[in-house]
Amino acid sequence: MTKPHSVHITRFAKKQLKRLPRHIREAALAWAMSVKLDGLQKVRRLPGYQDEPLKGDRQGQRSVRLSRSYRLIYEETDSGQTVTVVVVEVNKHEY
Repeated sequence: MTKPHSVHITRFAKKQLKRLPRHIREAALAWAMSVKLDGLQKVRRLPGYQDEPLKGDRQGQRSVRLSRSYRLIYEETDSGQTVTVVVVEVNKHEY
């Protein structure tokens, strides 16, 4: 049995989501709902999201692809009974 997951979107990320295109907002919310329902480990295995760990200043964070250009950045904490996923930022990825 997997641990229950909760998803928290920071105030900063909520402000960013309001300014982004509707399809990006919907993709971010769909990802969050998938994590709540299926668990983070299962959602990480889905190839469309391309979940990957970040390096450098963002070590300890992970990114998920919402579209070709936009990324959702999150952190995961495990309190023993539940896993909390904190959405830190949603931004346009610079290539």
